[in-house]
Amino acid sequence: MESLQREDRVEQRPLPLKKIETTKNKKPNNKKRKPSKLAVRENIWGYIFIAPWIIGLLGLTLGPLLFSLVTSFTDYNITSQMNFIGFDNYIKMFTADPLFWTSLYNTVYFVIFSVPLTTVGGILVALLLNQKIRGIKYFRTIIYLPAILSGVAIYFLWMQLLSPSTGLVNTVLAWFGIDGPAWLFDPEWTKPALIMMKLWGLGGGMLLYLAIMQNVPKEMYEAAELDGAGGFRKFIHITLPMITPIIFFDLVTSTIGAFQIFQEAYVMTENGDGGPSSSLLFYNLHMWNNAFEIFDMGYASAMAWILFLIVMVFTFIHFKVSKRWVYYESGDE
Repeated sequence: MESLQREDRVEQRPLPLKKIETTKNKKPNNKKRKPSKLAVRENIWGYIFIAPWIIGLLGLTLGPLLFSLVTSFTDYNITSQMNFIGFDNYIKMFTADPLFWTSLYNTVYFVIFSVPLTTVGGILVALLLNQKIRGIKYFRTIIYLPAILSGVAIYFLWMQLLSPSTGLVNTVLAWFGIDGPAWLFDPEWTKPALIMMKLWGLGGGMLLYLAIMQNVPKEMYEAAELDGAGGFRKFIHITLPMITPIIFFDLVTSTIGAFQIFQEAYVMTENGDGGPSSSLLFYNLHMWNNAFEIFDMGYASAMAWILFLIVMVFTFIHFKVSKRWVYYESGDE
């Protein structure tokens, strides 16, 4: 009996933990499988397809950027050997070139007035074109048409319209007893004339605002009407918050584009001289004159990098301030 009891005790003893092995304690196999021939072939073809864009990025974007950065510290002028001169181009820009400050003032003036006016104008026109009336599609086409017309041809047309003696604008003003100014010949009116031209081409921004306005849920307007809200309150409390992402996008892109204004001033002034009293000498036009009129590529490259920094600062401010007023339906910022 005693031997049987001893055998039972031995059988009831728990097994050592080391002998209890489960699949959880087994270390996973970290060896990576070799990709199949099909996967390798797909990767190769993928790289082949994106190779033109990579070459274009390196050769047409990153390469020229690095070259211009290096050139900005030299006296490179195409015809002579490139010599390193340190920060002389940047010092000259801020201390010895009065036209630099004139061009910067003209450009900032254009940005400050043209960007808000085109943004507000695009929103108001989109509101008018968001109505359900007969023939609204034709009005939308007419408003959008200037945004797709050829720029140079339109500038020559505006030069005729703004002619002091025979232009249509001054002729219409004369009907109301108003003496029209010499738009493109008076330094005080040259920049307002270009801003007026910019407003005429607000169809691109209008199209964006119209598209997002038509995507605002109708249930929100119906609920507001049940609460007694009128058209103005619906615009302030529903439409405006819902279109703030597009307003933000339009402000950023319009600001960058306004800082890069060049074609209008170059076409509408003789040989890109900046017009009367250099009132149309914008930053890009002054940079162009230094690069391709007097071939001072080093100085022009330095101007390009200063413009890049200015635009970057304005863009950073836009993104920083946008957190306070841009509304995203998903709640993301």
